[in-house]
Amino acid sequence: MKKVDYIIVGDGYSGVFLAHQLIKNNKSFVMFSEGKKSASQVSAGIINPVVLKKFTTFWKAQEQIDFLKDSLKEIEGYTGKNYLIDAPIHRIFHDENEQKLWQKKSENSELINFLDKNFDHIEGVKNDFNTGKVNQSARLDVSGFFTGLFGFLENGSQLIKEKFDYAKINTIDSTYKDIEFENIIFCEGMGVKENPFFSEILVNANKGHHIKVKLSEPLSQNITIKKKHFLFPIGDVYFYGGTYDREQLHSHIDESAVEQLVKGLGEIYPYDFEVKEVNFGFRPTVKDRRPIIGKHNEHSQMYVFNGLGARGILNGCYFSKVLYDFIENELPLPAEVSMERFAN
Repeated sequence: MKKVDYIIVGDGYSGVFLAHQLIKNNKSFVMFSEGKKSASQVSAGIINPVVLKKFTTFWKAQEQIDFLKDSLKEIEGYTGKNYLIDAPIHRIFHDENEQKLWQKKSENSELINFLDKNFDHIEGVKNDFNTGKVNQSARLDVSGFFTGLFGFLENGSQLIKEKFDYAKINTIDSTYKDIEFENIIFCEGMGVKENPFFSEILVNANKGHHIKVKLSEPLSQNITIKKKHFLFPIGDVYFYGGTYDREQLHSHIDESAVEQLVKGLGEIYPYDFEVKEVNFGFRPTVKDRRPIIGKHNEHSQMYVFNGLGARGILNGCYFSKVLYDFIENELPLPAEVSMERFAN
C-alpha cells in the first residue's frame, strides 16, 4: 500500500497550482490525469487584472498578480523554465468615448497601477482610436507550462494517467485502490458533475471556442491585442478567441462560434488570414465569479477546488495557497470563496 499526504483529482490550473503548493511544502502526493485536454490546457493563458468591457478591476487583483509572479519564479526553480511571457494587453478603443472613460478610470486608486495613461497606435491592425495598455498584464506559455509540470510530476512518479474511479474510494480507511491518503482534493472543472461527493456544487459550464490562424501579414510586435477577443502569436500562427456560450453545450465545434471569431478578426485585421485550427473547452463558472472551495460535510478528508472561470490562472494560483492553509494550518476560508456561501 502506497501512502501519500494528498491525492489530486484533475489536471487543470487548480490541480497543477495545488501540486505546486504541495511541492513547496514537501508533501507527498499523486495527481490523476485522465489525459484529455482540459479547458485550462486549451486556454489563452491571459494574465489580466482588468475587466476590459467596463475598465474595472476585481477582488484581490493586485495580490493575485503578485502571487502568480512569485509562484512562477518558484516553479522555474524546479522545472528550469520561465513560462511567463511579457506581452502586455493593448485594448483597442471603439471610439473617443472609450478613450475618455479609460483616462478617467486611470485616475481611480484601484486602477492607477493597471491602466496606462499613454495611448498607443498598433501597426497592422485597425485601431483608429488607438489602444490602451494594461500594465502588469502578460500571458502564460500554456503549452509549455503544462508540458513542463506534467513532465516534472511524471519523473517523480506523481502523475497517474488514468480516469479516476469514485467507486474505488474507501472513505472509512481513506484508501483509493492501493493508495492510502490523508486528503483528497477534487479539482475537476466541469467533470465535478460526475462526482458523487460534490456533484451538487453550483458551477455552470461556459463553452469557449478559439481559432488559430495564419496571418498573411504578421504583426510586428509581440503583444496581446484585445477588442472583441484576444489576438496574439503562438509560434508561426496566431491565437484568436475566445467566445462565451452558456447555451450550446454539446461536445463538438459550433460553426456559429467559428463564424463569430472569423468576423471579429476581420473587423480588426485588414489582410487575408487562414483558419488552421479550432479548439473549445468548458469553463467552470460561478454566478458570483469567485471560486468554490470547501470540505465535504460527511467525509472530512475530502475537499473541492473548482469554479475558476475565465481567470483560471490567477484564481488557480492564488487560491491554491488559500486551500492549502485551510487544510494544513487551519486558517478559515474567506467567506467569498467558501462553498458554504451557497448553503441556503
